[in-house]
Amino acid sequence: MACHVAPTDPGSWGVMISSAFFIDGFNLYHALKRLGPHHLKWVDLNALMRRLVAAKSEDIVAYYYFSAFAYWLPEQWRRHQEYVAALTYVGVVPIMGQFKNKDRWCLKCGARWIGHEEKETDVNIALYLLNEAYRDTYDRAYVVSRDSDLKPAVELVLKQFPDKEIVIVAPPELGHSNDLTRAAGNKRTIKRRQVEVSLFPAIIVDSAGNVIATRPSKYDPPHRDRA
Repeated sequence: MACHVAPTDPGSWGVMISSAFFIDGFNLYHALKRLGPHHLKWVDLNALMRRLVAAKSEDIVAYYYFSAFAYWLPEQWRRHQEYVAALTYVGVVPIMGQFKNKDRWCLKCGARWIGHEEKETDVNIALYLLNEAYRDTYDRAYVVSRDSDLKPAVELVLKQFPDKEIVIVAPPELGHSNDLTRAAGNKRTIKRRQVEVSLFPAIIVDSAGNVIATRPSKYDPPHRDRA
C-alpha cells in the first residue's frame, strides 16, 4: 500500500491516504462552458481538486490533466497553451493527446470537408490509472470524468488491487456516468462554488518575477474588480 503514517491531529497519529487525480480535460472544459461565464475556465486544478479531499487524512501525490490542443484554431490553441503553462507551474502534469483529421460528408447534398476527432484522452487516462496502480503510487484515485469508456479500466484496477479505491468525480452540472459509478462504487461532484473560489490570478509569476502564464482576455471575470 502507498499509505503512510502521519499526524492527523495535534498529539495524535493516523493513516495518511495517498491520492491521485486523473482529470479528463475535455469533460471538465465542456462542463465549465455550460456554466456560462468564460472566466471559470481559468480554474486552478490543483486548488480545485484539493477541495475534494480530506486535508487531514489525504496526501495528494499527483494531478494528471488529459487533453489535446486544437491546432487548427489559433486563438483557442493559444489560450489552451497559456492554461497548460499555468497548470504545469502549480504541479499538474499535462498528458496531451492529439486531434486527427477525419473526412466527413453530407449524405443529402454530397458536400465534403475535413473534420477533427480527438484521440487518446480516454486511452491515456486508462493507461495512467492502471500503471500508477501497478507502481503503487496511490491508495485512492479520483477520476474526473463521465466517460463510460473508462469503465473497463476502473474495473480492472479494482479487480487487480482490491485494497485500492476509485472515486468518480462528476464535472459541475453534468451528472455522473452510471456505468462508472457502478464500477467504482464511490462518487463526488464538483460544485460551481468550488470552481469560483479556485481561479488562477490574472498573471502567474514565479519567485524570480518571471511571467509563467497570463490569463487570456476572454477569460477576464465580468466584474469591475478583475483580480
